[in-house]
Amino acid sequence: MAQMAVLLAVVSGLLVLQLGFVLWNCRYYFPLGDVPDRGSDGRGTTSSLSIRTRYISSDQLNAGSIIKNNTKNYKVLPNSISILIPARNEERNIGSCLESLLALPEPPLEILVLDDHSEDRTAAITQELAARPGSRIRLLKGRKLPEGWMGKSHACVQLAEAAKGRWLLFLDADVRLEPEALRAAVRAAQAQGRGLISGFPRQETETWMEKLVVSMMMFTILCHLPLKLVSGSRDPRFAAANGAFILIHSDSYLGIGGHGAVRSSLLDDMELIRLAKRSGEPVRLAKIDGISSMRMYRNAAEVWAGYRKNLFPGMGRSLTLLIFVFSVYTALYLLPTATLIGGLVAAVLTGSAMPVVWLGWATMAWALGALIKLTVDRSSGLPAWYSLLLPASIALTVWIGLDSARQHYRKKGYEWKGRRYA
Repeated sequence: MAQMAVLLAVVSGLLVLQLGFVLWNCRYYFPLGDVPDRGSDGRGTTSSLSIRTRYISSDQLNAGSIIKNNTKNYKVLPNSISILIPARNEERNIGSCLESLLALPEPPLEILVLDDHSEDRTAAITQELAARPGSRIRLLKGRKLPEGWMGKSHACVQLAEAAKGRWLLFLDADVRLEPEALRAAVRAAQAQGRGLISGFPRQETETWMEKLVVSMMMFTILCHLPLKLVSGSRDPRFAAANGAFILIHSDSYLGIGGHGAVRSSLLDDMELIRLAKRSGEPVRLAKIDGISSMRMYRNAAEVWAGYRKNLFPGMGRSLTLLIFVFSVYTALYLLPTATLIGGLVAAVLTGSAMPVVWLGWATMAWALGALIKLTVDRSSGLPAWYSLLLPASIALTVWIGLDSARQHYRKKGYEWKGRRYA
């Protein structure tokens, strides 16, 4: 019994350190638009950006050729941004996504949607909205997927080939932008000058599986990744990006090889930001939950399939790392809850009270875990009561992760949107 009390005390101490790290990390999680306006040329006037029409060829992207650009101070305008949306079987999402873009008070240069061989009304809905006067929407038909390519990367390469903007904003079809989103992106692009900016939209969740698992996205980022080093270090290990929202300078995109350089990766977003860091491009992970939202999955099966294809590959397909991470999660977030429940059940069955010292440390550890989740959820715009579900969220995440590893070792690959990837 004494050993259990000591173990729970150690767990509580580690959770105190984890909470401190999260609170420190939140200091560097700035909203997208919270950047200095560098539009002034120093004389009280604003320089302007002339839009260049430029196409990127597949050969250039595949070769990863680097174009060095002497970037001068200029005013980034909404009409210097191309919004690029890869879409495959997005009938339920594409209409609302495009409506949110059409409602932007200052339109972008263009909105390109690539229909990646959809089997539903994705193309028809896009075409209907493109027919509106002044919509700036253009529908592209995707080419056949080559061997060795992920579908999304191939779609993004084709979008980049057709884009005319100096800045490229890659959006997923399930993202919705608020009216001020493009202005915030303009300020961020102006301040950074070039490079890559990404962020995690606010997650809209309805089913229980969504609430339990999808809400863990920012939990893993803020608990483990020192955000100060994402933009403050060139080390590619300190990187996080979300393919649902990637804003990148067109010359930076071409210089790192674009999606052609990550064609076979299931985690194209993470590989892109790592390439950018290795190339010396400035990068940033911005807080965008106030200006964007998304609903990634609609039911338990989609949540499971989506996370299964990402969890084990996201750990480099390392079984050692998977076991270590999940063992730590189990000790920190499941052990206190299991101790409380087990003690209460034993007390009811045997009539003997749980040792006070056990109860105290287990309760403290559970409360600290909930407080960590609460801090992350409030920072991400999620309801506070989600924090009470942390043990269930951890248990499901571990379960899906183990299934992700099992899928890999059975050599069955991962299925997504009707395609199977190794």
